[in-house]
Amino acid sequence: MAKTAIKPVGIDLGTTFSVIAHLDAAGRPATILNAEGDIITPSVLFFDGDLVIVGKEAVKAAIHEPELSVAFMKREMGSSVFSRVINGKKYPPEVLQSYVLKKLKADAELKLGQVKPAVITVPAFFDDPRRKGTQDAGQIAGLEVLNVINEPTAAAIAYGVQEGFLNSKGESERTERVLVYDLGGGTFDVTLMEIDGKSYKAIATDGDVYLGGVDWDHRIVDVAATAFLKKHGGKDPRKDPSALTRWLHEAEEVKRALSAREHTNFTCDFDDKKLRVAITREQFEELTADLLERTRFTVSSLISEAGISASKITRLLLVGGSTRMPMVKKMLQEEFGRAPDQSLSADEAVAHGAAIYAGLLLATGQGATPTVTVRNVNSHTLGVLGIEKSTGRNVNQVIVPRNTALPVSKVSRFQTAKAGQRSVVANVIEGGDLSGNNATRIGKCTIKDLPPDLPAGTPVDVAFAYSDSGRLTVRARLPTLGIGAVLVIERASGLSEQQVKQWGDVVGSSKGPLELNED
Repeated sequence: MAKTAIKPVGIDLGTTFSVIAHLDAAGRPATILNAEGDIITPSVLFFDGDLVIVGKEAVKAAIHEPELSVAFMKREMGSSVFSRVINGKKYPPEVLQSYVLKKLKADAELKLGQVKPAVITVPAFFDDPRRKGTQDAGQIAGLEVLNVINEPTAAAIAYGVQEGFLNSKGESERTERVLVYDLGGGTFDVTLMEIDGKSYKAIATDGDVYLGGVDWDHRIVDVAATAFLKKHGGKDPRKDPSALTRWLHEAEEVKRALSAREHTNFTCDFDDKKLRVAITREQFEELTADLLERTRFTVSSLISEAGISASKITRLLLVGGSTRMPMVKKMLQEEFGRAPDQSLSADEAVAHGAAIYAGLLLATGQGATPTVTVRNVNSHTLGVLGIEKSTGRNVNQVIVPRNTALPVSKVSRFQTAKAGQRSVVANVIEGGDLSGNNATRIGKCTIKDLPPDLPAGTPVDVAFAYSDSGRLTVRARLPTLGIGAVLVIERASGLSEQQVKQWGDVVGSSKGPLELNED
């Protein structure tokens, strides 16, 4: 049978593992096996000259040449360049991510034929630069990114459709308030959603880009290294890149074993010396109690901020491979007085929800009536960093508060600082305190070509339009003069359209990689 129809896919672009799914002939989401026959693909790269190897083979090669391997790119999305120089070259994180997406796309095409339209998931706590970087990564990989969707939202859609609290039209029989606890390999998210009929509405979201299963793995490595050094002395294996890579892989296996057993052993092998270190589940849980507590605190704070009591939450959904640790289920059961739902594969649920959403978007674009609607919230405040006239201090003027339902449009009024001012420069920021400290700079926004005789204090209205994918458009207007101004966003990070195209040519060909110069 000829494969001519272009089908949309959903991609869970994970920190440690990635998954791609599509809708089968019956409209059901199904995971697409990779070329190795696995449902998950390690988000790991290995640079073998001009060839970039992705997945399982990259993991194997990384043990012997860790300096040529790359992992955890997702944690650095939004940065201008990856923190390590690889093979003498610098790469933007989104370019590294694009290699993972390129493999997923190629593997899916073995089954589906040409793959272009896609929905890619992101942590709900991702800010605008990270979301833009994810979209750019998809474009570089040759995908048509229909949208990015929050991972917990995708999971809620998958659980609802497949587990029966939604009917065949994707509508809930009664209002459901669903808490999605998503602990993956490198990031943590928690989102509270309300599903009413065919409406999926995020109420509040929170998370930690720097907390995931790998942090539990490091604790196991620390215990093993301490025992090894006590027995044998010598060089710390954690300071040897090859040994650390190998030991982290062993730690992950130990963690998985402790999810099924009460005790197991960590096999230490370094500098021709060996040691078996016994580790119990109880010991592991004590070693990592503070990490679990960070997730508990986030969940508690989210519920408090949302103003909804725990008793009003009807379902607890677990997503992400790290939720298989018994301590997670135990903690949530203590918090909510009932067991969470683990009926679907923690590895596949997010990609399945993304595939459902991709099908919805494609059908809607072709004129079909939407079967469900999805509304997200922004996870960070969004504002402009201005100057307080009386004190001269920086002030973060929040325009879109945190956990505002998207899409949203809001306007805030500013004024010119002096007479004859020919331009206005505003710094758009996400998060941060009242003074803008610890904020993420989105970019410098410039309103140019103001009239030369403009008096000081002339009002300037700045309008933010924040889309349901968490992307921002900014416009400005001088209301007293009845004129508008074009506002150009010069992003503090990320690639230009030209750079995206250039990197797309590189990633899509066998050419050697480009090199980035320093500023």
